[in-house]
Amino acid sequence: MQILMIEDEPRVADFVRRGLRPEGWMVEVAPNAEDGLERLKSATYDIVLLDVMLPGMSGDEMCRHLRRIRNDVPILMLSALGSTDDRVKGLRTGADDYLPKPFEFDELVARIDALHRRRAGMLEPAEAGAICVGPLRYDTGSMRIYCNEVELDLSAKEMAVLVVLMKNAGRVLARERLLNSVWGLEADPLTNVVDVTISRIRRKLPRAADMITTIRNYGYRLDARDEG
Repeated sequence: MQILMIEDEPRVADFVRRGLRPEGWMVEVAPNAEDGLERLKSATYDIVLLDVMLPGMSGDEMCRHLRRIRNDVPILMLSALGSTDDRVKGLRTGADDYLPKPFEFDELVARIDALHRRRAGMLEPAEAGAICVGPLRYDTGSMRIYCNEVELDLSAKEMAVLVVLMKNAGRVLARERLLNSVWGLEADPLTNVVDVTISRIRRKLPRAADMITTIRNYGYRLDARDEG
């Protein structure tokens, strides 16, 4: 998937680009609307991530311009302006979705996935009350994780990492994806906090080594194996 991100804050752009790369998504960054429009003339993108508060032409103005010239590329607006009025304004200018900053990385990924499915004419799956992977069950209402119906004693970060793995069971997740999803924008990309947290989860989850597989020099995968 080719994504164009129009964002004038290099730190935010780098955060998103690093996080989406392991998903197999190529992200080009334009620092302003004018540059973004030039790129859209010469290349085709699956999704545009559009900051609202840009130097020169605003994101709202750019969105209106694209719809006026009948460019129907899916647009996800990102903005520090998160009031209902701001969201309504963004959607009325032609955006397909609107995500206030600061945002959770997993929500960004989910919204990008949803836009891509919508573009391909696919229906979004219904929300479930629980996520189950083998003997593990995450109750989305109470935000608790159980193993063989016994509640696990996890810290907030340990739970967040395990939930991301459960939501992506069977998929290999890069350390960068886990780092961005749980620790966010301020995380040091060179830290080993993901590996330390996985180690702690393994100690707290009976026979977890049979469920969490380490992918050398890349990341981790959670498999649905029955612990008996």
